[in-house]
Amino acid sequence: MSIADRGLEMSPAPEVAATIERMRRVNPDADPLAHLPDVDPRRIPRHVAIIMDGNGRWAEERGFPRVFGHRNGAIAVREVVKQAGRLGIEYLTLFSFSSENWRRPTEEINALMQLCIAYCQGEQEALRKQNIRVRVIGSRQGLPPDVIAALDGLEQTTGACTGPTLCLAINYGSRTEIVDAARALAREAAAGRLDPDSIDEQLFVQRLYTRGIPDPDLLIRTAGQMRVSNYLLWQISYAEIHVSDLFWPDFGAEALNEAVRAFAGRERRFGGLSH
Repeated sequence: MSIADRGLEMSPAPEVAATIERMRRVNPDADPLAHLPDVDPRRIPRHVAIIMDGNGRWAEERGFPRVFGHRNGAIAVREVVKQAGRLGIEYLTLFSFSSENWRRPTEEINALMQLCIAYCQGEQEALRKQNIRVRVIGSRQGLPPDVIAALDGLEQTTGACTGPTLCLAINYGSRTEIVDAARALAREAAAGRLDPDSIDEQLFVQRLYTRGIPDPDLLIRTAGQMRVSNYLLWQISYAEIHVSDLFWPDFGAEALNEAVRAFAGRERRFGGLSH
């Protein structure tokens, strides 16, 4: 079936085909026309960041402990990672555990740490086979040694993968990231290795945890919350924002499709006028 026959008669077929070819160089399983036939593949975001909110409330509404919601949230992660690949999304960044989450009850924190270990160990071979490279951002300081070992193992197992990138933000806070970047530049300047007048946005970006990763095009937040919660503050400067009323465990392939469809229908301005 030709691209035109699949619902994009008004799009220049060669340009659409070139976009799909680029996607498939990253992920051979990418088939955006099969999963979102009403969306021009050229308008699918390259990088999607998600604030996965509502696990605890999802469980409480069902009469279960909050930990039950986190476990089901891990199942949602698996489905969303697969669907992102099918749509041709090259980078997926998930806010897994914030630096503020340490304020939660000890029992819940311990369960989250064990869930992190279980995810790393249980998913690493599947992610490697899918050619998905995992990148972990955030501070290692304060994380239990067995969690650090599991995260390092996941990164090492998938380090040679050349397909999509799954970025896990764990013990992450954007203000801390920005301060750390400023300190790194200050140390270089104090040591005489850097002229302070040479510092610009490009140099600053190279000191962020996300160096080498393009800024998110689309930020999704679940559970209906209208805030960014200290997440990728520098990087989402021009990201489009989509808020879903679904709790994270209920957020699956179709919900991701809906968010991408909404994104594709917007005109991104980057501070200028639309065309």
